[in-house]
Amino acid sequence: MTKTTKAFFTNSLLKWHRARNRREMPWKGEKDPYRVWLSEIILQQTRVEQGLAYYQKFVREFPRIQDLAEASDKKVFKLWEGLGYYSRCRSLIHTARFITEHYHGKFPHDFETISGLKGIGPYTASAISSFAFNLPYAVLDGNVNRVISRVFGISTGIDTSAGKKIFSTLAQELLNQQDPGEYNQAIMDLGATICKPKSPRCPECPFHHYCEARLHNQIDKLPVKEKKPAKKQRYINYIIAHYRGSFYVRERKGKDIWLNLHEFIPMETSESLDGDKRKLQSRLCKILGTNAFSIELVSDVQNQQLTHQHISGRFVHIKLSKSLERMDGFARLSGADLDKIAFPKFILNYLRLTTKFSARKPNSISKR
Repeated sequence: MTKTTKAFFTNSLLKWHRARNRREMPWKGEKDPYRVWLSEIILQQTRVEQGLAYYQKFVREFPRIQDLAEASDKKVFKLWEGLGYYSRCRSLIHTARFITEHYHGKFPHDFETISGLKGIGPYTASAISSFAFNLPYAVLDGNVNRVISRVFGISTGIDTSAGKKIFSTLAQELLNQQDPGEYNQAIMDLGATICKPKSPRCPECPFHHYCEARLHNQIDKLPVKEKKPAKKQRYINYIIAHYRGSFYVRERKGKDIWLNLHEFIPMETSESLDGDKRKLQSRLCKILGTNAFSIELVSDVQNQQLTHQHISGRFVHIKLSKSLERMDGFARLSGADLDKIAFPKFILNYLRLTTKFSARKPNSISKR
C-alpha cells in the first residue's frame, strides 16, 4: 500500500465530506470537551436516534461538568433510565466528580491523561482529543473498521491481536494531521450512512471504483470478526407485590447486571416459569413467607437481549392482605415514588406496556 494510495483515500474522503455529506447532529463541530465526552459515552452501543434525546436531556439538566458532578446518583441514573449499559452511567458520574475535584472542572487536554479517566477507552480518548483539541489521534470504532476493511480488503479479524494492530496502525496513517477532527467525523459518517453493515450504498461511495471488497465480491464478508461469545440464557421473573397503595422494591447490589438500578421482588428460575396460577401459589408462599395474598395477573413471557445474556421472564402481580415481614432490603414505595427511581429496561418496558401510559400508579400496575 503506497503513500499515494493512503493520500488518495484521505483526500477523497474529506472532499466527499465537505461536498454535501455532513450529518447534522447537535454535537458535530462541538469544541467543548465535556459535551464531546458526554455524546461519545451516550452513543457507545446506542443508536444515534435513541442517543440524541438522552444527550439533549443531559445537556439541558447538566450544562456544565460541575453540574453533573454535583447531582445525586439517583438523579443521574433516573435521567439515564432506559438507555442500558449502566456501567457507562456509573463511569460518567465518577469521571465528572474526578475532573471537578482534581482539575477544577476543566477537562484535561492531553491524550494520555484523557485515556486514564474512568470509562474512557482509546476510541473515546481519540474522539475527545481530535474533536475538542484538534490533536492527531485517529478514532477506531465499528464504522471505521468496516470502511478500512472493505476499501483496503483486509480480512484479518478485527477482534484479534493482529487485526487490532493492523487497523489501528493504518487508521493513524490515514489520518489528516492538519484537521484530525474533521477527518475522524468524515470516516465515521461514511461508515454510518454509506458503508453500512447491511445493504451498503456502494454507488454513492467515493471509493466505489477502488473498494477491494466490492471489486472482489467480499462486501458481505468484511470485516471479519472471529470471536463469537456464547450468550447466556437467564430466566428472571418478578413479583409485583401490591399492598395498600405501595409496592415492594429494592436497589440491586453486587456484581451482577443492573447494578444500582431498582427491581421488584425477583424470582430467578432455571427454566421458563410456568404461568399457571395454581402452580405458582406454593412457590410464592415460600419466597414471601406468607399465604396472605392473591395472584391477580401473570404476564406473558417478556424478553430482553443484553450483550452476553438473554433475559426472559414473567411478571406476577399479587395483592397482599397484610405486609411482608421477611423482605430485608426492600422498601415499600408508592406509585408516585416509583417514578423517581431508575429501573432496568427489562422492567421499564413491561411497566410501559402494561399501563399503556407513563404513570406507574398503583391501580394501573396491579391490574392490566
